[in-house]
Amino acid sequence: MKIEYPIRLQSYLAKCGAGSRRSCETLITEGRVTVNNKIVTELGTKVNENDIVYVDDVLAEPEEQSYYFVLNKPRGYVCTNYDPNETAYARDLIDIPQRNLLFNVGRLDKDSQGLIIFTNDGDFANLVMHPSSETEKEYIVKVDQDIIKKDMDDAYRGLIQPYRIKSYKLLSKREVSVVLTEGKNREIRNLFDMMGYEVKKLTRIRIGDVLLGDLQSGKYRRMSRQEIQSLLNRGKKA
Repeated sequence: MKIEYPIRLQSYLAKCGAGSRRSCETLITEGRVTVNNKIVTELGTKVNENDIVYVDDVLAEPEEQSYYFVLNKPRGYVCTNYDPNETAYARDLIDIPQRNLLFNVGRLDKDSQGLIIFTNDGDFANLVMHPSSETEKEYIVKVDQDIIKKDMDDAYRGLIQPYRIKSYKLLSKREVSVVLTEGKNREIRNLFDMMGYEVKKLTRIRIGDVLLGDLQSGKYRRMSRQEIQSLLNRGKKA
């Protein structure tokens, strides 16, 4: 990928596969980035082609090729690429030499499973995750007791603040398909907790037009050009 210098540090990091621009801003403000051996915490910092940039003592270099993967994340794995309290990282399930360049687009909490996208393309991640894109995420939710339809209607109407679902479909007495467009932190678990249910199993099966399908737990596949373009198109229309 071609980079025009000077470039903002967070944009440079995104092009190096350190994360989306938003997550790269967090890396900077947390003091985890150095430029020419000096810690940089100011978001307006710009870098030039000959500057040496490190993140957590790992050299950040632009990658010529972009990678896009779908992973069926099992329960017990975390989406973050760094946490001193964790040992099971979802990214480690993607067995390619360039694995260390990948980061997750959005996230699933440790106890949830299903579809998660990994890439080294920060611009792509930013478009997909930006709230204005209103990219649909579909989940199958299994709870500890029979679901009352009125509760789901209230969630659909936005009566259970600050959460609101775009649509739902009851699949059985204790299982429901839920579609979101925002994806606040632990939104589904918090929503069902407020309605008096305990989520026993949470599986994401779709992001936009990208489907989990029959991909087995712990397995991954490359995204098709059509899938990538469909997410990009939605982001660009926002």
